[in-house]
Amino acid sequence: MEPSLCRSTALERLRFNNTALKKLPVDDSEELGSRTVHAACFSRIRTFQPLLRPTFVAQSPAALALIGLSIQDVLSNPLGPEYLSGSRLLPGSEPAAHCYSGHQFGLFAGQLGDGAVMYLGEVETETHERWEIQVKGAGVTPYSRDGDGRKVLRSSIREFLCSEAMVALGIPSTRAASLVTSDLYVARDPLNNGRRISERCSVVLRLAPSFIRFGSFEIFLGRDDFSGLQGPSAGRHDIRAQLLDYVIENLYPCIQRTHSNRKERNMAFFREVMKRTANLVAQWQCVGFCHGVLNTDNMSILGLTLDYGPFGFMDRYDPDFVCNASDKRGRYSYQAQPSACHWNLARLAEALGSELKVAEAGAILDEFMPTYQGFYLGIMRKKLGLVRKEEEEDSELTSDLLRLMHNTGADFTNTFRLLSHIPWPEGGDSEQVAVGPVLDLILEQCASIEELKVANKPTMENGELARILSMAQTNPVMFGIVADSPGVSEQLIRMGRLKELLSTDQDELKEKQRDDWIRWISRYRRRLSRECEGAGDLSLIKEERLTVMNRTNPRVVLRNYIAQNAIQAAERGDFSEVNRVLKVLGNPYSGSDASGLSTFAGLDAFKPTVAYDKKPPAGAQTICIT
Repeated sequence: MEPSLCRSTALERLRFNNTALKKLPVDDSEELGSRTVHAACFSRIRTFQPLLRPTFVAQSPAALALIGLSIQDVLSNPLGPEYLSGSRLLPGSEPAAHCYSGHQFGLFAGQLGDGAVMYLGEVETETHERWEIQVKGAGVTPYSRDGDGRKVLRSSIREFLCSEAMVALGIPSTRAASLVTSDLYVARDPLNNGRRISERCSVVLRLAPSFIRFGSFEIFLGRDDFSGLQGPSAGRHDIRAQLLDYVIENLYPCIQRTHSNRKERNMAFFREVMKRTANLVAQWQCVGFCHGVLNTDNMSILGLTLDYGPFGFMDRYDPDFVCNASDKRGRYSYQAQPSACHWNLARLAEALGSELKVAEAGAILDEFMPTYQGFYLGIMRKKLGLVRKEEEEDSELTSDLLRLMHNTGADFTNTFRLLSHIPWPEGGDSEQVAVGPVLDLILEQCASIEELKVANKPTMENGELARILSMAQTNPVMFGIVADSPGVSEQLIRMGRLKELLSTDQDELKEKQRDDWIRWISRYRRRLSRECEGAGDLSLIKEERLTVMNRTNPRVVLRNYIAQNAIQAAERGDFSEVNRVLKVLGNPYSGSDASGLSTFAGLDAFKPTVAYDKKPPAGAQTICIT
């Protein structure tokens, strides 16, 4: 056999051991189309819906290596795009779709399931790891409802890039091994404005130890009092026990080995899920990542970032940042993410029901916020280079920094990266002189007065806001009650900031920003000086501070405008920008200038060339993701 032919067989030689289909109930119905699936965790997919002339856009060498493949293995196989898009059956794979339910924006939605995702199977590696592989966008499943089961190039690029970017940041995530597009088109309304356009069908090959999620256990829930819906396997506690056993035995083997008592085992599992979830959301917060759709069906049972839809990394720091334009009430805003995860854990506890001890489960839920805060503050200390001591003041120092960043409209990623440039305090130095250069750099990351006016404009409708303000005169007691509610309070704060900005000019604003930053930097340097109290070699402490900060504060993240540039280039047939962004995001803490990466020249939205590790162009704020 010729060497080229040997290489081309690597895909066909993947070793599948599809344990989920062996150990969990599977729906074998040959009925076509969407349907309610009872008493099953998976449904077999018996008909393929191949793409038209599938072609590779990009591959992730690191993700492919997890299942023993190289890029050469994939590219040298002429059937590679078909295999990795679900257009042709991989030997050993058993296509299926996972059944799950979920609470969406707080309301139980009944049966959901993999409406655009196809499970291919689980690949066993030579190191005895097992990776579930999926194709996202491969066509209709029993759970597609009114959808066509397709994903387009735009959303597929975002998921492909962000999956790999998160892993490079050190954040647990599902993986994306390849991205395939095609000459098959579907109509979509990308801006939710009623204007549908034709877009290329595309498929992402996803990997994870498992894609089981909180919602997987919600298929057993009875009728919900508010939505009137129930899970498709309501009351089937025998299958719930089977699913729980499968998850713990296969995904949490240490817990399985160390607990002979079933209830104790289940409690240890729930506690571990709580800890992983707390750690995950703490890591999100510390890089300014907003998921966008934190429903229970998008929460991984393994504590992985799962299902990349309308996500976003913050540019200017704003605790009320909402990356999903469809989330009008801000349920899943940046600052709401820890509470949303806590709420979702409570729904998981309800779904597990009698498998848990109710009182102990409640106590574990009560531990979530302190656990999250511990993880969060631990990371924030590293971002500030506070590596030798832990002081009570650290929490306040961090909070005051974020408040200052919000008030000055500072860029989240770039400002944290610049903190390592703040000089260590030396005896007798002039603070104004010492911090002047880095202070100028930080001020460059702050917003202009016009940008702050836009950012602080109240988001409540004018009529509703006017009615509330009129209460201050007509019914002060009622106004006091209403004004204390979080939503109204935030609007009043915005009004106060806007009023102040309207009576300020740009020069006055910059002078105030400079003074405010000097005050915080002075506090920070005093805190730094206490790092060396009772310690040995100061030069080692300084070196450790810089090393930790530069390994914790990324230089580049997948901002929306970076993804948009790659998307626009790819839609024109140029996939080089996708691959270039993937390469840079694979080393986000690099000390170089992001490998010289700059915006794709010539795109109408962002013609000026702006390095991807610099302050985003003004037009970046206008990108709408739904």
